[in-house]
Amino acid sequence: MKNILVIGAGRSTVSLISYLLDHASKFDWHITVADMSLELAKSKTLGHPNAQAIQLDIDNNEQRLAEIKKAYFVISMLPAFMHLAVIKDCVTLGKHVATASYVSPEMMAFDEEAKNKNILLLNECGLDPGIDHASAMKVIDEIQAQGGEITSFKSYCGGLVAPESNDNPWGYKFSWNPRNVVVAGQATAQYLENGEIKYIPYNRIFAQIDTIDVDGIKYDAYANRDSLSYIHPYKLDTAKTILRGTLRQIAYCKAWNVFVKVGLTDDTFILKDTNTKTYSQLLQSFLPNKTNSVKQNLIDFMGNETDAEAIDMIGWLGFFDNVKIELDYGTPAQLLQNLLEKKWLLKPNDKDLVVMQHQFEIDNSKNSKLPKKIISSLVVTGTDQNHTAMAKTVGLPLAICVKNFLTGKFNLTGVQIPIHKEIYEPLLQELEQHGITFKETFIS
Repeated sequence: MKNILVIGAGRSTVSLISYLLDHASKFDWHITVADMSLELAKSKTLGHPNAQAIQLDIDNNEQRLAEIKKAYFVISMLPAFMHLAVIKDCVTLGKHVATASYVSPEMMAFDEEAKNKNILLLNECGLDPGIDHASAMKVIDEIQAQGGEITSFKSYCGGLVAPESNDNPWGYKFSWNPRNVVVAGQATAQYLENGEIKYIPYNRIFAQIDTIDVDGIKYDAYANRDSLSYIHPYKLDTAKTILRGTLRQIAYCKAWNVFVKVGLTDDTFILKDTNTKTYSQLLQSFLPNKTNSVKQNLIDFMGNETDAEAIDMIGWLGFFDNVKIELDYGTPAQLLQNLLEKKWLLKPNDKDLVVMQHQFEIDNSKNSKLPKKIISSLVVTGTDQNHTAMAKTVGLPLAICVKNFLTGKFNLTGVQIPIHKEIYEPLLQELEQHGITFKETFIS
């Protein structure tokens, strides 16, 4: 019996753990779910005979090492900054490990040792990154195999709220880590456009946006921090344009841009005694001192960089009312997050939405049968607050890839992401069985 250790039982693990439990008996697996909260871990194992829940303090080196030592394969569902301790232990002990997070320089540093020990360090195997890699490489490999050359590649993804559950002007509710949403874009975006490297600093990220149409619905799209690092892995060295971006409901970006300009997304300094203030007072403290209302002061400060709709969206959150700040202290970003977690709460019967789209432009001069453009789109709707589209599209790819590795469908070692055919082909085939299917449109 092989023991699979899942570290972290947060909101993105529902589909992952369910899938592993569903296949545990067939493949003789024992699933150990470890979390700081024993109750949370128990809620994911559901009394399955091939599973156990344990309490694990990730900072307890002795306990962490002991549990990893018992495992054959470790899946880390911790926040990205907490992976390193797990990875070090896994490499030291010769254990296979997988995450849904981006490959960090610290992770990449273990590549050679992992290969020498014949172990797999699988990363970027969730939604974005993850499904985006697999689905993009499928099209790229097919086009290149037929003599086509991709001249432009653009890829967008967003975790949103389904239209039937959209009851707020932002069109957004949290279906994953709220902190990541609040601090999004806080690094200069870099991408390739018509052969030139272009940059968008944080103060322009949410103002310099595109409009993307997916199945007849338009979305805001802002640039991700680093599109250039995918040129080589995606085999797009001859492409003139490469851009990866994030999708939000129309108007979201112009309203979020207000927070960026004012400074309420700043995460670099602590405000004290904030529980004595309201959010209106907090906003006022970031604006030039004028005798007008906080709303008018904000309008004057933003000038032409905003409009009435964006101001109303800020007001809907409570920034013009006497909404008390609950935290005793915190960075501006933390105070903002605390408010948004209440206003953007996914209710029990709410459905979230995952939207992804790839746009390929193709030089078909060597094969006129190829289209000049391919648009590949994915839309997945969640079931409820717990069984979200986000949890499904993050957890299932990781679980499927772990299963495929353990059953011999691929045997790569070292640091890997799902850009190889032996990984992405069976992954995409099985995802279709779970309703995660891309619709491809060909334009001649």
